[in-house]
Formats: sequence, C-alpha cells, structure tokens
Amino acid sequence: MSIRSLGFALALAATLAFAGAAQAQIAPGDSGAGVQVGMFEQNNSGQVGDVTLFARGKSTLVVIHVHSEPAGRSEPAHIHRGHDAMCADINPKPFIALHNVVNGDSRTLVQYPIDNLLSGNYDVNVHASAQNIAHYVSCGHLYR
Repeated sequence: MSIRSLGFALALAATLAFAGAAQAQIAPGDSGAGVQVGMFEQNNSGQVGDVTLFARGKSTLVVIHVHSEPAGRSEPAHIHRGHDAMCADINPKPFIALHNVVNGDSRTLVQYPIDNLLSGNYDVNVHASAQNIAHYVSCGHLYR
C-alpha cells in the first residue's frame, strides 16, 4: 500500500468514526439542527444573543449564547412561564433552572420535552446576578 493510499484510508476511517460519534448524540428522527430563538437585551444591558433547543428524546438540551456579558460575571438563567413575545408578562417564579451564563455561554439538559417548551408559553431569562435576581438582562420567547 502506498503512502498516499494509506493516508486516504486513515482519513476515511477518521471521518466515519467521527460521523458515527456525532449521530450517537442525537435522538432518532432528530435532524440535530435544533430550534434557535433570538434573545434581546433588557434594562439597557446590551446583552443580546440566542437560545437553541435540541431534542434529546423526552429531554431538551438548552444552549444559551449571550454577547456583551461583563467579564467575570456569572449570570443566573431560567425558563419562566410567559406568553408575550417581548417577555413583558413573565411569571417571576422560575419554571426550570438553567446553568448560569458564564463567559456568555450556558448549556443545560432539562427533563422536559422540546415540543412543550416551544408551545409559546415559556421564556428564557438571564438575570444580572444571584444578588440582583429581579434585574433581567436578556430574554428570549420560546415558540416554533
């Protein structure tokens, strides 16, 4: 076998191994693309971004990306009940706690189906800090 053939064989094997690993992470019938919703700033925070939901069977992976989070900050994030696309009518009691947003990112696997979360009855909120939990800095309304 020539060096060129060996290189091709190794590249093909690595590609197939990677493809198999990627498919193992998504639920059957799920394209893996997720559903992305924009997050807008609240209270002049400048923090905008997006939240993407990925179906994981009866669970959902919630991934938040927020730009302009102040350095060194750890901002609490939650899913709240809310029906307004502008996040104006939110139940202040969190429905599901998410991992804090740190360096602009948060990833949480929640035990709640994606279809329920995308019903138009929920919002994702990022709060200024644990000490200032009533001060929202970013919000996204979950819907299809």
